[in-house]
Amino acid sequence: MHIVILGCGRVGATLAHTLEDLGNTVAVIDRDHEAFRRLRASTAKAAVRGLGHDRAVLTTAGIESASAFAAVSNGDNSNIISARVARETFGVEHVVARIYDPRRAEVYQRLGIPTVGTVRWTADTVLRRLVPGSAGLDNGPLWRDPSGTIVLDETPLPEEWVDWRVENLEAAWPVRVAYLSRGGELLLPRGDEVLRAGDVLHVLARTSDIDGVLARSGARASSDETTGRAL
Repeated sequence: MHIVILGCGRVGATLAHTLEDLGNTVAVIDRDHEAFRRLRASTAKAAVRGLGHDRAVLTTAGIESASAFAAVSNGDNSNIISARVARETFGVEHVVARIYDPRRAEVYQRLGIPTVGTVRWTADTVLRRLVPGSAGLDNGPLWRDPSGTIVLDETPLPEEWVDWRVENLEAAWPVRVAYLSRGGELLLPRGDEVLRAGDVLHVLARTSDIDGVLARSGARASSDETTGRAL
């Protein structure tokens, strides 16, 4: 598979080397020729100097045969414009853009352009670890799909579910257990996995259901608690 990367900073160079090690071909675009020093010699051979939204530059990088495009430069505008050109002009199937401004990230997610909002993600992750469960700080899920339909979030296992199976919980709650954390290890549980005290569940759910799920588990307060509606 051929992949084009815009931006040859630490992230772009790491992506390029990792993707090549996995057997893919990679081309890296950057305006600064000096940035290509981060690339090993074999990867630097496919480096292209120029702007990521320039069609001629993209063509030189092999965008017409690319299966994926990652825009990870240090400019939000460059990343999102380049991502749109890759998708809308060249029809690249898998496109992602790194966005620093959280407000922009939300807008482009709603437009169906997958983004990685590094500032918001980093801040939320740190806050979750510093003050777990604190009201007003946990403002969103760990992950949300571009359409906003499905989310991934974490919740401690409620005491009443200790010694029950994953399949029992999934039958009772509108969730799927993606993985769980147990004693510092991550597990991919089967349906017959017995849940233990101290487990932290990472669950997939519909956006419309997640607040109720987290309220039931005690991970998040819900406005429904004040109305008396069963969750």
